Amino acid sequence: MLLRAVLFDLDGTLVDSLGDIATAMNHALTEHGLPPHPEAAYLRFVGEGVAKLAERATAGAAPALQGQVLSTYHAYYDAHLFDRTRAYPGVEDALVALAADGVRLGVLSNKSDDFVKRLAARLLPGVRFTAVYGERPGIPRKPDPTAALALAAELGVAPEACGFVGDTSVDMDTAKAAGMYGVGVTWGFRTAAELHAHGARAVVSSAGELLAALRTAGA
Repeated sequence: MLLRAVLFDLDGTLVDSLGDIATAMNHALTEHGLPPHPEAAYLRFVGEGVAKLAERATAGAAPALQGQVLSTYHAYYDAHLFDRTRAYPGVEDALVALAADGVRLGVLSNKSDDFVKRLAARLLPGVRFTAVYGERPGIPRKPDPTAALALAAELGVAPEACGFVGDTSVDMDTAKAAGMYGVGVTWGFRTAAELHAHGARAVVSSAGELLAALRTAGA
């Protein structure tokens, strides 16, 4: 079955946001007397939501302190969302081409919902997304398939006719759990080995390869 819809992770898949995330969290850590981390450390910290990011960045500090760090992070990140974050090269063109093929597009991220919507709207203005969702109260985060399945239903597409594109094991685990066609991208925050190990049906290293893989999935 050829894909009729594709869901995309955001951070590390559509946009390179690592620098702004790291800067915001390091600012919060410093404000609360905790040591900052090298930017590269955030490659492993991100992917499972902002609460898990704070937990990892604070090295398991007391929940009260984690909460304070998280509040400071959120306020700083909100004001610096677009300082360094950019769409990855060629990604917007690839998604525009998919939409022209009649494929419905959605975004599903573990990032805060407001941030996801703002980033997608500003950095990928030419893409017609049917729906864009981040982390929302009462809805389990990826890799739980609940949100992915609900989004596929909103797009009017059966899970088996839906692709799921991401850059981490969380995304590939989500694709498997939801019964979707998982495609991993290597330009993001994790390695090709991790993507393969978690069941990626295809792993690509450029926007052109991504477009080709999605157009031929299930053929």
